Amino acid sequence: MGISILLIEDDLDLAQSLIDHLQLDGIVCDYASNGEQGLMLARENEYDVLVLDVMLPELDGYGVCSALRQDGVDTPVLMLTALDGIEDKVSGFNAGTDDYLAKPFFMEELMLRIKALAKRRSGQVQKMTVGELSIDTSVRKAWRDGQELELTPKEWALLLCLVEESPKPVSREKLIRVVWGEDIPDSNSLNVYMHKLRQKLDKGYAHKLIHTITGVGFALREPGDG
Repeated sequence: MGISILLIEDDLDLAQSLIDHLQLDGIVCDYASNGEQGLMLARENEYDVLVLDVMLPELDGYGVCSALRQDGVDTPVLMLTALDGIEDKVSGFNAGTDDYLAKPFFMEELMLRIKALAKRRSGQVQKMTVGELSIDTSVRKAWRDGQELELTPKEWALLLCLVEESPKPVSREKLIRVVWGEDIPDSNSLNVYMHKLRQKLDKGYAHKLIHTITGVGFALREPGDG
């Protein structure tokens, strides 16, 4: 399948030039000329990448990006802007952007960055859900069916890793690396902490979210994920 993007840019001449180049490269492009319209499209549709200008009418690029991250949208965001000072870049990353390209730019560089971003999901999203489970990374809290889970730092790290990869399985090696880094624990430590996490997340519920994947590791899955 090709890449699908949403371009939010109020400079109509630049937007048309970008759309023409994107389409020549096989990239499908939706377009919005202001922040409010762009935010609506981003909420209603699924895209591989969002490309947005900072200086937009009605709602600026920072506001669009921040609103989407608050919604839990993990589509990668590439921000285009003539504002290339370090303060502007910090503002963009704080709002949840994944990459930053200052104007003027080479079209080839834009294409390369879009294709790189399209291969992943954003790590900037703050709110994520899997079935009855919801987490908010901005406050490092998790809830199941509205009940807050009291998690230790290691349990939180395990859960976050599982949520970010859900419904795909996560290897034991990756979980150990995420939680303990280079300080390799004894062979049973991961099992101990996974047991504790299961007690807090799944105890009392008919449907279990954490699954052991034999020969691989663990996966966080809601009903219907297999």
